[in-house]
Amino acid sequence: MAIPKDVLDGRHPGVVQIARYFDAAHLPEGVLRWTSQACAELAADMIVELPDGPELTAGLRKLLEAKDCFVRAALDVS
Repeated sequence: MAIPKDVLDGRHPGVVQIARYFDAAHLPEGVLRWTSQACAELAADMIVELPDGPELTAGLRKLLEAKDCFVRAALDVS
């Protein structure tokens, strides 16, 4: 599941660009998808609650990096 399109409507192109990488549908059911989806939900919450700007974009980029680390860590669980 990706960040819902309606959350991204009217947002800065940089936010929309980063948000597309939070999709978890390609991952198998289980801990890998759950881990990625948890980060996607946090990203969506931040997009809804915070205004566009360089700090939001940087925060989403860092969350994306963290998501990648968490998913790699989850490989040892699955």
